[in-house]
Amino acid sequence: MPKFSTSSKIKLKECHQDLQELFGEVIKSFDCRVTEGYRGPIDQHAAFSSGKSKVDWPESLHNKQPSRAIDVYPFPIDLQDIKRLYFFAGFVLGIADQLRSYGLISHAIRWGGDWNRDTEVKDNKFNDLCHFELVGD
Repeated sequence: MPKFSTSSKIKLKECHQDLQELFGEVIKSFDCRVTEGYRGPIDQHAAFSSGKSKVDWPESLHNKQPSRAIDVYPFPIDLQDIKRLYFFAGFVLGIADQLRSYGLISHAIRWGGDWNRDTEVKDNKFNDLCHFELVGD
């Protein structure tokens, strides 16, 4: 059975309870690594400056405490395996829908491969395939 590394657990604890619940369920079936939870001003500015984020501090949901955004990759991480990133996202979104329908999480989830949540990925202008965030307050 997959389990989170110590580093992933620390980053996950920085996140909103709904994200903790979601990825606590995901890890039961799909090995993955949390690479980012909360992002402070220096890290957010670096992400923005390098083009990894479209927003600077303090506009990212990563900048909230607890973080309302999380970056998670299927493990082992292979950035060239785009199909696996899409497969993983579908798995995560399916689990999120189930948890929400059972009232176990209260937020819908947006994925960085389908920002407008229309289930069409061809119209996405900025892919952040490891990024998941809470929708709404």
